Amino acid sequence: MQYPQQFWDDRYGQSEYVYGTHPNDFFKEQLEAIPTPGKLLLLAEGEGRNAVFAAEHGWQVTAVDFSENGKAKATALAESRGLRLDYHVGDVTQFDFEKYGPWDVIGLIYSHFPADVRAKVFPKCLTSLRPGGQIILELFTPEQLNYTSGGPKDLDLLYTADQARTDFAQAKTLYAEELVIELDESKFHRGPAAVVRCVATF
Repeated sequence: MQYPQQFWDDRYGQSEYVYGTHPNDFFKEQLEAIPTPGKLLLLAEGEGRNAVFAAEHGWQVTAVDFSENGKAKATALAESRGLRLDYHVGDVTQFDFEKYGPWDVIGLIYSHFPADVRAKVFPKCLTSLRPGGQIILELFTPEQLNYTSGGPKDLDLLYTADQARTDFAQAKTLYAEELVIELDESKFHRGPAAVVRCVATF
């Protein structure tokens, strides 16, 4: 199954931040390695934990998600820290990448899209990056079906390092690795997890 919008509105409608308020470890590590903040796009950003972290560190952040509840919580988290996010609610395939870009970084942190959506969105990501821009990605792999630490149960929504190497084959440099990590991102992302991590520079 593909998670419907109502699923995410219900999940983000809870009072707690269901994936916590701290940034994803890999995203944080990669962003901190970039010497000069620029324009950052985060797709399927949910409750804003990565967006707020980036904004705190000088990035001009745009987020996209189809959950109004996700936006409300991201906005509240940002405002609690004196920050502002440019947060768009809607279908990611309809987002105007070129209008709001170009981007220095595009983050795909647990942005699990079905193959037909990836086929539409990933090329737009690539054409809207500045020269030298990066894709930073962490997604669950099919091996995650063996674990209980979260993620989709639909193979079409899971992702591999080989897929990343194909999707981002135009990159000047490309790191893509599958590994098992220990997640501790609140109750829905906790325990051993099979993920792919990718950084592609164009």
